[in-house]
Amino acid sequence: MQKGTAARVSDTEEITAWHEAGHAFAAVYLGAIVDSVSIDPDHDDGPNRFGDTVVQWERSAVSGQELAEKSILVALAGPVAEMIHRGDPFHPATVSEWSLDWQLAWQAANFVKAAKERLTFLERLTVQLHQTLSQQHHWAAIGAIVDHLLAHEVLEGETVHEIVAAWSD
Repeated sequence: MQKGTAARVSDTEEITAWHEAGHAFAAVYLGAIVDSVSIDPDHDDGPNRFGDTVVQWERSAVSGQELAEKSILVALAGPVAEMIHRGDPFHPATVSEWSLDWQLAWQAANFVKAAKERLTFLERLTVQLHQTLSQQHHWAAIGAIVDHLLAHEVLEGETVHEIVAAWSD
């Protein structure tokens, strides 16, 4: 889009689109069902946020720890997608805008009891996630989700699944 047009995208909307696209891609990639993705969520009684990705898991298909690990990866995928997009190697626990994502990941990792080991575990998953999302075909799928989010602000899960399928390995 060109600057000065009525449809100009703000920096916040663009960054939010990359963040939410990271969550959505990771969810589909890990076998979840994405219900919806938005860069203009309802401001209900929940936490104040710029975007929202609604995900469902088939709980009977995975063990409790596997579900926790997949949930951690989805939670961290938004911050990691932002890191890759910005080219900045931030730690997900140190950026205030990512505090909810980090809290979700931290809580889901409660099967690692000691705090230091849990931190190391989450950092290792963050590095692995960075490597996965950086792969060309994965990053292209995330970019396609971003394009759709910036054009429509809200995506139904079916659209997200179709986009990811078009770029699957």
